[in-house]
Amino acid sequence: MKATTFLTTKELQEKRQKYVARGVSNGNLNFAQKASGATVIDMDGNEWIDFAGAIGTLNVGHSHPKVTAAVKDQVDRFLHPGFNVIMYDSYIHLAEKLCQITPGDYEKQAIFFNSGAEAVENAIKMSRRYTGRQAVVSFIRGYHGRTNLTMGMTSKVKPYKFGFGPFAPEIYQAPLPYMYHKPEGMADEAYIDMKIEEFKDFFIATVAPETVACVVMEPIQGEGGFIIPPKKFVQAVSDFCIEHGIVFVADEIQTGFGRTGRLFAIDHFNVTPDLITVSKSLAAGLPLSGVVGRKEILDVADPGELGGTYAGSPVACAAALAVIDIVEEENLVEKSETLGQKMEVKLKELAEKHDYIGDIRRLGAMVAVELVEGRLSKKPNKTKTAEIVKYANHNGLLLLSAGLKGNVIRFLAPLVITDEELSKGLAILEKAFQ
Repeated sequence: MKATTFLTTKELQEKRQKYVARGVSNGNLNFAQKASGATVIDMDGNEWIDFAGAIGTLNVGHSHPKVTAAVKDQVDRFLHPGFNVIMYDSYIHLAEKLCQITPGDYEKQAIFFNSGAEAVENAIKMSRRYTGRQAVVSFIRGYHGRTNLTMGMTSKVKPYKFGFGPFAPEIYQAPLPYMYHKPEGMADEAYIDMKIEEFKDFFIATVAPETVACVVMEPIQGEGGFIIPPKKFVQAVSDFCIEHGIVFVADEIQTGFGRTGRLFAIDHFNVTPDLITVSKSLAAGLPLSGVVGRKEILDVADPGELGGTYAGSPVACAAALAVIDIVEEENLVEKSETLGQKMEVKLKELAEKHDYIGDIRRLGAMVAVELVEGRLSKKPNKTKTAEIVKYANHNGLLLLSAGLKGNVIRFLAPLVITDEELSKGLAILEKAFQ
């Protein structure tokens, strides 16, 4: 048996430059050695507080004992016989559980894939087959993935789309309110009403509703900067879809499983989607995604038309079942709201000291701060954002930016974060802002 060769951080960084494509970004140049809860230890023994959560994947934290136990038990049984070759129970149990806990009192089914983008694509495939229509509507500033179809649905050209076209046809992006940037002097209600009218006009000027298979909406835009649409607008979108026979898809890939202080973010808006796409925190870091929703929509495809070789990995399904138990047993939905409140308090303290903090917004523990050059101009401050994120990622805090203009700092700390971990992270954040 060949002895293990341990390389230094510097040696691994050099190999990364030599052997790994530049297209994969790295906000932090160290290498994880061990992780638990909201703390990561690198190869050199340095401690990192995680406010990124693998881009919203770790609501139950790193290496939760219940998840690792479920994974180890499944690995001992078998790794992957292929659900479309011979079935296994964890797939069935997870489908049943998701049909029970997702919004909607109608009869449901579920199907599993590997990534969030796959879930979105398959929701579209089912919507097209069900409606007999082809057009797909997403929203400005939205993000839905990096495959060809989902790139077309995504707003931000660089780095996600530039030079990668042509994109799939019949993809359209509708307007969505951005309350922080409403016209000066306009009342909130008037602005929301204006955006609802713009949304309806979009289906006159850009695409006819009779040709639209589905509208895909993030209840809170993730990569777009944690933009929270008004309840009245989301309800108007849902009503429009019902009126015109359009499938309403809630993309809950970043917002699901307690992140926003509800099990699913769409619950904040008192609407019921036809389909929900899930991934990220569903399986605590293992690749798994799914589409859950109305049986009549999921049932429309014939056997063999949906799925994939690794779709619905039994190991990932076992992890997901453990995640759902943890969310309930440890009251993570309630903890999400408490965590979000604590982060909001700290950010408001920082806003009193730093006039480049323009807007603080959150639902539950999905928290963001938008940085500007001046509070009157609200001009995006991408430079300051990059400086703060860079400082954090060099000084013990894993942190991410977001926003169409790169001037939003987003917080996706694990919902299981301890008070001690949170205090350490916020202390580093305060220094970064200074």
